[in-house]
Amino acid sequence: MKYSIADRFRGFLPVVVDVETAGFNPKTDALLEIAAVIVQMDDHGKLYPAATHHAHVEPFPGANLEQSALDFTGIDPYNPLRLAMQERDALGNIFSPIRKAAKESGCTRAVMVAHNPIFDLGFLNAAVERCGIKRNPFHPFSSFDTVTLGGLAYGQTVLARIAQESGMKWDEQEAHSAKYDAEGTAEIFCKIINRWDELNPEFTTQLYTHEDRFD
Repeated sequence: MKYSIADRFRGFLPVVVDVETAGFNPKTDALLEIAAVIVQMDDHGKLYPAATHHAHVEPFPGANLEQSALDFTGIDPYNPLRLAMQERDALGNIFSPIRKAAKESGCTRAVMVAHNPIFDLGFLNAAVERCGIKRNPFHPFSSFDTVTLGGLAYGQTVLARIAQESGMKWDEQEAHSAKYDAEGTAEIFCKIINRWDELNPEFTTQLYTHEDRFD
């Protein structure tokens, strides 16, 4: 049997995203950090985190910076050692390899995987709108939520607890970095999907043989 990630997710390429921000309002509060982990499939139909892309982001002009949010993440938005990029450049650096991976995988577009994706997708879409980006590789509203998947697979909804229940090590000192959280979320997503497929071989076989799967 030939396995294809495009067949597994109805033409979507899963990309795990985490953002760090200066508040909760995507229209007014700054996007400060973004990481994206592209998920791929091996020759045996197993998902794995293939590549991580990460950027520190300069606050957009007029952005609100909530001190409580900065205290929580430990980010100093104007620290020169961050090597932060303007929003448009940061998104371009993230989007370009995602578009390439989607095309090479035979997928029509990317779909966001995140822990509470309504938050991450809201900030991403707001930044795309601010920057006037026309070719956003992500579906504008569809997403996969590891809160729901974690509750189903492990009876946990907190990212750190899901990781621990799945057998992963979790470093609270590293958490709340977009790169660390995105990579951890990607590992969790792959574990859950791979385990589901192992437990449901007939369902999995149908995914790769059903001619009407995209209808």
